[in-house]
Amino acid sequence: MDPHKRSATIEVMAGDETVVGGGRFDTDRDGYTAMRKYAGQWPHRVWAIEGCQGIGRHIANRLLADGEQVVDVPPKLSARARVFATGQGRKTDATDAHSIALVGTRMTGLRPVVNDEQLALLRILVDRRRCLGVDHTRMVSQLHQLLLELIPGGAKKSLSAAQAKTLLATVRPRDAVGKARRRVAAELIADLERIYRRSKEADKEL
Repeated sequence: MDPHKRSATIEVMAGDETVVGGGRFDTDRDGYTAMRKYAGQWPHRVWAIEGCQGIGRHIANRLLADGEQVVDVPPKLSARARVFATGQGRKTDATDAHSIALVGTRMTGLRPVVNDEQLALLRILVDRRRCLGVDHTRMVSQLHQLLLELIPGGAKKSLSAAQAKTLLATVRPRDAVGKARRRVAAELIADLERIYRRSKEADKEL
């Protein structure tokens, strides 16, 4: 799709780059409905839209809200494809739609477009996962310090909660300070085990 504010020109291209349809549609309610109905002839479809962060955002968001799959075609890629396909850089809505379709068909790794709600959800989940990582690093550092004071030479740098628990089981301090260190270390290990579980759950959700 070559999107504009009041119209959108589309070209329908099969996986072998055969052009099987196309047209120009208004972007008002009736035009959008007509475009969706027209595209319904091809149930296994992906919309390749130029400039989804700019001029194409309004139409991409509407398609996303209707459950359509959309990828963003950077203008530089479609411009390059237009030159290669036509031998010159002259722009028309039809040649633009054709070059965008070529990029969408040929290129792998085009960025899928998600709606604002999905972006907000991802930001929340990513921020939570980052905080879990920060907590893990802080706890491991504190645990290393305690083990160094409890065990001559301390523990190895790469330390899991299970390994720390095994090490701690070998320590039986008799003084009050040593007992406090061991108790806090045990609490940290329990906290680390919870962090591990939550991190795995967060990774799975992401």
